[in-house]
Amino acid sequence: MVDTLAGSSQDIDAEIAALSPRRRLWLLVIASVDVLLVIASMVALNAALPDIAVQTSATQSQLTWIVDGYTLALACLLLPAGALGDRYGRRGALLVGLAVFCLASIAPILLDSPMQIILARAAAGIGAAFIMPATLSLLTAAFPKSERNKAVGIWAGVAGSGAVFGFLGTGALLHYFSWQSIFYAFAAAALLMFALTCTIGSSRDDTATPIDWLGAGLIGTGIAVFVLGVVEAPERGWTDVLVLVCLSAGVALAAAFALVQLRREHPLLDVRLFTRPDFATGAAGITFLFIANFGFFFVEMQFMQLVMGYSALQTAFALSPLAFPVLVLGGTMHLYLPKVGLRFAVCGGLLLLAAGLFSMRFLDADATFIDVMWPLLLAASGIGLATAPTTSAIMNAAPDEKQGVASAVNDATREIGAAVGIAVAGSILAAAYQSSLRPMLQGFPEQVRHSATDSLASALSIAERLGPRGNALADQAQTAFLHAADQALLALSVLLVVGAVFVAVWSPGRDGRQWSVVLRLRSGRD
Repeated sequence: MVDTLAGSSQDIDAEIAALSPRRRLWLLVIASVDVLLVIASMVALNAALPDIAVQTSATQSQLTWIVDGYTLALACLLLPAGALGDRYGRRGALLVGLAVFCLASIAPILLDSPMQIILARAAAGIGAAFIMPATLSLLTAAFPKSERNKAVGIWAGVAGSGAVFGFLGTGALLHYFSWQSIFYAFAAAALLMFALTCTIGSSRDDTATPIDWLGAGLIGTGIAVFVLGVVEAPERGWTDVLVLVCLSAGVALAAAFALVQLRREHPLLDVRLFTRPDFATGAAGITFLFIANFGFFFVEMQFMQLVMGYSALQTAFALSPLAFPVLVLGGTMHLYLPKVGLRFAVCGGLLLLAAGLFSMRFLDADATFIDVMWPLLLAASGIGLATAPTTSAIMNAAPDEKQGVASAVNDATREIGAAVGIAVAGSILAAAYQSSLRPMLQGFPEQVRHSATDSLASALSIAERLGPRGNALADQAQTAFLHAADQALLALSVLLVVGAVFVAVWSPGRDGRQWSVVLRLRSGRD
């Protein structure tokens, strides 16, 4: 029997047990805004990359790493940072993270070298790695069982909609100011949140067991090289030697980490948690959600800007309604989850998201905002329905003293899923676009054909300089892009259905139990 639905068997953290309801609400606000800052920073620079390229002469590879350097540093340090917060104090870890994030956000304002900006973004990712797990573990340690799922649901709703707020904020800043304004905003926000975070209580693991540095090194390195392979795959190809070595090394290091943890008296992460149906469902569900979510954003933002003709600000406003279903369903998770169960919530959410992405395949170049909005809201409802329950399942499966590590698992699956989603969608989009457009360009010069097949943005830029022939090139490039987007969205939809099948089979239901046939198979194996 699992305790995901009604709240875990954990007790409220003694160090902050005396918090009044008002102080716990204040803690929830601070934790939610802190994690919003981290998630918004993941996506904020995407719209600014053209301006950064012009002013810094950054190559396409360098532009990619200006975005992905943050994600890579964040993903590989989450588990060690979560463990440090558990041992030495979660508020302290949060403050350290905010300070590093603030200083790293100031650096790009003063620098003009692409490599220096990449390093500054990686430093911001290090700070973010201390922020994310601390925010969630502070909540689960502070709130009593009767209120914990509600708090986690609100946190998850804010985290799930963070990308939308990031797009909206970036679009507004770029409409009026230069790309450096994004870093001014992040630095100011981090400084403000540092001051406000000083007003909340803290918690930590009173048993103070030694930190498993070998395990931290193995899993940190494993995640780093795996994400490196995923990030490089769209440009180099999935069969490239470096990509294959990175992916294989990442899996091998993760396996070594699991073996080491099984032999440790005080493991960094008790990997046997993954045999629990609720924990495994949460980790798998979040991974599938973020693969699809960020893969979809990668495709949809280009569709809105390059096919529908929206500006960055218009795109951000068009995507902003996505936040409402995610926030509402996250905030009410404590009401519907006990009634429908983890299996229905996560499986249903994945299928709703799949239906939304599949429906977007039927959009064409003449699509209006209304045409786009209903599948977007369908997809957002799926994200909102599943995001909070998956997070709750992970946190409620872990003991109080390991809440920081459990939060890090929750966050790491998000980051890995996001990186994989962008890489998969990007690879399919690029390959299908090139194979579809190349036969259409036989009558154009070789230089035009070569540049136009790089991306839809390149094709449209060339078309503007070709006069009457440019209209034909633009139409052909948009047709090829729509075909490529169709293939990418189909792949993401199929992947979500696969995830939903896994959840339907493995996840506990409303009574906290798996299907009887699965229980019999597990009993026979044991």
